[in-house]
Amino acid sequence: MKVVVVYREESDHARSVIDFRRDYERQTGRELEAIDPDQPEGANFCRTYDIVEYPTVVAISTQGGMQNMWRGLPLPLINELSYYDNAE
Repeated sequence: MKVVVVYREESDHARSVIDFRRDYERQTGRELEAIDPDQPEGANFCRTYDIVEYPTVVAISTQGGMQNMWRGLPLPLINELSYYDNAE
């Protein structure tokens, strides 16, 4: 599984997401993939998983199915995401 965070770098919530990603990497040793919804690939990802609010964190199975989604602030707990990031 993988965990992805979708957010806009030029937004009010960007600092919270950047800090969260840094803390996540420090605590787990793994990086959270970030997607910009304003890029073509990001727009396709948002359409696929029906993401309309930012930031949104999505846990995706290896087959591409969505396992869980957290929308807006506050961001989920690091150990919640770590569960999905560890699952095979």
